[in-house]
Amino acid sequence: MSTSPFEIDAIDRAIVVATQAGLPLVPRPYHLIAEQLQLEPADVIARMQAMQDKALIRRIGVVPNHYRIGYRANGMSVWDVPDAIVDELGEQVGQFEFVSHCYQRPRRLPQWRYNLFAMVHGHTRAEVEDQVAQIAQFLGESARHHDILYSTRILKKTGLRLGVSSSPSSS
Repeated sequence: MSTSPFEIDAIDRAIVVATQAGLPLVPRPYHLIAEQLQLEPADVIARMQAMQDKALIRRIGVVPNHYRIGYRANGMSVWDVPDAIVDELGEQVGQFEFVSHCYQRPRRLPQWRYNLFAMVHGHTRAEVEDQVAQIAQFLGESARHHDILYSTRILKKTGLRLGVSSSPSSS
């Protein structure tokens, strides 16, 4: 069966569904997934690697729960920087070890002037403010204005989730 870059076959879909909430916390997670799906562990690993190579899976890694490890102050720093250099600046800001993700978003003038977003996590708001000050120092005059939007509660803490069926009304 031939698939486009945006399609996956039934086996790949089953692997995604089995792993999307995280790998099982066992010594041999791919073996357990393979057993559950009646596949060989090498096939699960090869298919996951192929999906990663095609950018269907972005990455496989540890995602710590920052709240449980004490990072209670979470601030989305928002920046007004020149559009001509936002990509370059975003790449550099994203390299700060305390920035978990950094991206560009369109301005919504006149209400919203910001085009660069960088998520910062800290134990306290003072720590977040210090980290944002480091970004501001790095950006210098390129940062015409910035602000910090603090999280007040978690509404959703997952990425895209595939169900058994692609229909939203299936149960």
